[in-house]
Amino acid sequence: MQIIIVGCGNVGAALTEQLSGEGHDVTVIEQKKDVIQSVVNNFDVMGIVGNGASYMVMRDAGIEYADLMIAVTGNDELNLLCCLIARKAGHCNTIARVKNPIYKKEISFIKEELGLSLVVNPEELAANEAAKLLKFPAATSIETFAGGRAEIVHMTVDESSRICNKSLREIQGEIKSKVLIAVVQRADEVSIPNGDFVLRANDELTIVGASRNIAEFFRKIGLPTTRVHSAMIIGGGSTGYYLADQLISFGIDVKLFERDLERCKRLSDLLPQALIINADGTDKDALMEEGLVGTEAFVAMTSLDEENIMLSMYVKSQNPKAKLITKVHRVNYGEIIGSLQIGSIIYPKNITAQRIVQYVRGMSNSMGNNSIEALYKMNDGRVEALEFFVPENSPVIGKPLSDMHLKKGVLVSLINRKGEIISPKGSSEIQAEDTVIIITSQVGLLDIADILEK
Repeated sequence: MQIIIVGCGNVGAALTEQLSGEGHDVTVIEQKKDVIQSVVNNFDVMGIVGNGASYMVMRDAGIEYADLMIAVTGNDELNLLCCLIARKAGHCNTIARVKNPIYKKEISFIKEELGLSLVVNPEELAANEAAKLLKFPAATSIETFAGGRAEIVHMTVDESSRICNKSLREIQGEIKSKVLIAVVQRADEVSIPNGDFVLRANDELTIVGASRNIAEFFRKIGLPTTRVHSAMIIGGGSTGYYLADQLISFGIDVKLFERDLERCKRLSDLLPQALIINADGTDKDALMEEGLVGTEAFVAMTSLDEENIMLSMYVKSQNPKAKLITKVHRVNYGEIIGSLQIGSIIYPKNITAQRIVQYVRGMSNSMGNNSIEALYKMNDGRVEALEFFVPENSPVIGKPLSDMHLKKGVLVSLINRKGEIISPKGSSEIQAEDTVIIITSQVGLLDIADILEK
C-alpha cells in the first residue's frame, strides 16, 4: 500500500520502521529537516520537509494516489486538519492521533463528519493496557488474539515458583496444562524452547493459550488470577483519569494523587467514587499516610519518566507484593528498566503505533495483500506473534504438525477453529478457514505458507 505519515516523533518513527519493513510504500512528512534526514537514512522511505496540513505538501507526497494517510503529530487539531485535507484531496483512508479528553465524547461526531477511518488516543490506550494488567496481576503484559478468546501473556519466574528449575516436560507432566510456554528470555538471550529447556529464576516467559486455560495454569503454579481490590495512582492527567474511571467500574478502590489543586477539584467532580488526594506523589510521608504498604497495586502515571521509575523502585522496597505499573514515554529506556524488575512497563507511544499497525494490516488483508489478522512484536522486536487466516488450498492444510518441515524458530502455538481454541500437538492438523497463531524469531513472515521450508 501507499502510505503517508505526517509527524515523525516516537509514534511516527515506530510506524515508519514497521510499515516500511513490511513492504509498504511509505512517505513521511515532518517539519524538522534533521528528523527527516535521519528517517530517510535509516529506512527505505521518502521524506518531505513541510507542514502536513498544506495541500501543496500533501500533493508533493502523492496524496492523490495514497491508500492511507496517518497523522500522528503532537497537535490534535493539526492531525484532524491533515485528515480533512487528505480526504478532500486524495479520497484515501485517514487515521488521526487525538489525545485531548475534551474530544472523547465527540469522537463519533468527529469521525463521521471528517470521514476518519480510525482515531487513536494514546492516553486512553495506555489506561486500557494498565486496567487489563490489574485484572490479571500475575502478568507483566497481555496481548489478545482470536477475537478475545486467546491471549499471549508474559510473566517472570520467581525463585520460589513451582516451575523454577524444572524442564518444560517436567512441568507439563506435573501440571497437565493446556497452555504453551512459547518464548523464554534469559538476560539478553531469547529462546523458543523445547521440552528439555529448564526454567530458571527471573526468566521472562511468553505463554499462549485460551484465556481460561492461562488462568488455570497460573492457579496451579500459585499465582493470583483475580483482579486487585485496591490501587494507588500517581498522576491525575488524562491517563490517570481514564484508568481510575475503568478501575472504579471494576469495583476497585482507587486513591489518586495529583499535586495541582484545580485539577483535583475537577477530578473530584469526574470521579466521585475515588479518593482524590491533593499531594505530591513523590512525597514518601504522604504515600505512607495514605496506605502505601497495604495497597495491592501501584501505578506511576506522571508525565516524567524518571519520576515514575524512581517511584516504582521505592514502592517495590516498601511493598514488594504490590502489582507495579510504570508509564514510560522514552522507549530507549527499555534495556535499563528491564534490569530493575519493577513490574509492568507501559509505553503509550508503542501501544499507539501497534493499534495503528493492526488497522493497516486489516486494510491490507481486505485488499488481498496478505493473510495476517494480527501481529505483535515481543522481546524488543526479536520475536513476533502473528495470527494468520488459512485460505483454501494452503500448503499447511491436512498435514500433522509433526510431519511439517517448519522453518527454524517457528512455533505453531494455537489454532482457532470457528471459536474453538486448540492447543496443538504433533498430531494436530490445520484446516481451511482456521486462524493460527505463530510465534517466530523469523521476522517478516507475510503468509501462513511462509512458515514452511521451501
